[in-house]
Amino acid sequence: MPETTLVYDDDCGFCTWWADFVDRRSDVRAVGFMDLTDDLQDRLPDDYEECAHLVTDETVYSCGAAMEQAFVRTDVPDELADLVEFARQFDDYRRLRESVYESIADNRETAGKVMSKTPPARRDDGD
Repeated sequence: MPETTLVYDDDCGFCTWWADFVDRRSDVRAVGFMDLTDDLQDRLPDDYEECAHLVTDETVYSCGAAMEQAFVRTDVPDELADLVEFARQFDDYRRLRESVYESIADNRETAGKVMSKTPPARRDDGD
């Protein structure tokens, strides 16, 4: 797989907003669950629909780690990316990152009232 790909729940307006943010502000391409190729899906965990994933040539990041990796690949200031890189050394940071991701994921509907984008139209399964 030649490019870094963010895989996200494209049935969620909040998730779609963040995927679009990453897609527009980085070299990461965003692919929703409904548009997964077989090759890409084969790289994901069996329960891939439980959270977002960032797929690189080397590895797959999931949940909070996926969004963190995607975010620091955007055009955020280098100082912020450096701060994240430093924080990754600490178990407490990693626990906090995953806890925040899970909390937001559990409240996507509420978060979507602040940041949301209309999810892409569903494909007709008859095509």
